[in-house]
Amino acid sequence: MDEFLESLTTQAGKPVVDLIDLAILFGAATLVYFVVRISLVAGLRNLVRSSKTHWDDELVRAGVFGRISHIAPAFVVYYGLNFFPNLPEVLVDGIRRIAVAVMILVGALAISSVLSAAEAIYNQHPEYRERPIKGYLQVFSIVVYLLAGLLILAALMNRSPWIFVSGIGAMTAVLLLVFRDTILSFVASIQIASNDMIRVGDWIEMPDLGADGDVIEVALHTVKVQNWDKTITTIPTHRLIADSFKNWRGMSMSGGRRIKRSVSIDLQSVRFLTDEETERFSEWGLLADYMKSKRDEIARSNEASGAALPVDLRRLTNLGTFRAWIWALLRAHPQIHQTGHTLLVRQLPPGPQGVPIEIYCFSNDTNWVNYEGIQADLFDRILAMVPEFGLRVFQAPAGSDLVRLRDEGASAA
Repeated sequence: MDEFLESLTTQAGKPVVDLIDLAILFGAATLVYFVVRISLVAGLRNLVRSSKTHWDDELVRAGVFGRISHIAPAFVVYYGLNFFPNLPEVLVDGIRRIAVAVMILVGALAISSVLSAAEAIYNQHPEYRERPIKGYLQVFSIVVYLLAGLLILAALMNRSPWIFVSGIGAMTAVLLLVFRDTILSFVASIQIASNDMIRVGDWIEMPDLGADGDVIEVALHTVKVQNWDKTITTIPTHRLIADSFKNWRGMSMSGGRRIKRSVSIDLQSVRFLTDEETERFSEWGLLADYMKSKRDEIARSNEASGAALPVDLRRLTNLGTFRAWIWALLRAHPQIHQTGHTLLVRQLPPGPQGVPIEIYCFSNDTNWVNYEGIQADLFDRILAMVPEFGLRVFQAPAGSDLVRLRDEGASAA
């Protein structure tokens, strides 16, 4: 290599004929490049466009043929030196080394383009798109570039590549440090793919990293998540193995989205039903069956117990009847799952905010906008029906309530 550099620095003192020979050689290489680029590559592109298959179109988009065309001038230079025997041997050797290095580099770039085309062809199939292979192709591309760099170094120094390979063992610690993230990401990619943890299009939540949205790309080093505010969060792939996250794919695949919300009832409004209310509720379509069966059950129970005092008798309450009405409402709702999903109305422990009545069910539409509409319509009706049962919704006093109490107290005084 030193001799080659020395030859270049003293090239001005060489005979003019050598310079002319080199000019002819490189001129021929340039001509061949344009011929291959214009005729062969352009012809291949036209052939690809006229074909019925689609995979070859991806090869054109990835620039595979364009990169391969760069090998032609390197071949011309390498073998064309045989036609100029008068050139200095040291100069010929150096030019050939550079030509070999160029061919290796172009070959590596062409393989990288083929890998990009392979990914695009793979993603054309909807059933494969959810299992991206970009991470594996990136690992293969890194290996190709490492091997190309090793071969280029060996070609320029005119040494066997095995000499450099034998020295890699001593550099293992350095390589592990340099490629630490790549190794971690590669292992994580294998685990993610084998366990089917993430697919493109999944909705995931990872609050620690500010991710809450759809997965748009799964690569070797990173996973890109488009949040609902259209921002992009980039997550290191190995963090998906080291940390916990929530994947909503199960909800989407089940066809149901959970509704879990409660209405707090003022404890002071809970009481037994009057006879008039019992008769009125018995005429409601949603409560008719419940009221009939419950009244018969209570009548049998009171008759069996022989109780005479009202405090010893079983009676219907407005809160229990309200729960039964919500249950019947959910059962009759066309947008609530009736089978295969949990459906219940339960009373939670009373507290300072009253007694919560929790609705737990699943809508049959997982679309976010539609889901929120179903949930809102359902609770609009429930809240509006609370006074019909003689109940009150618990609500902390607002400023206007305090002002009204003050004014009432002042008026009373």
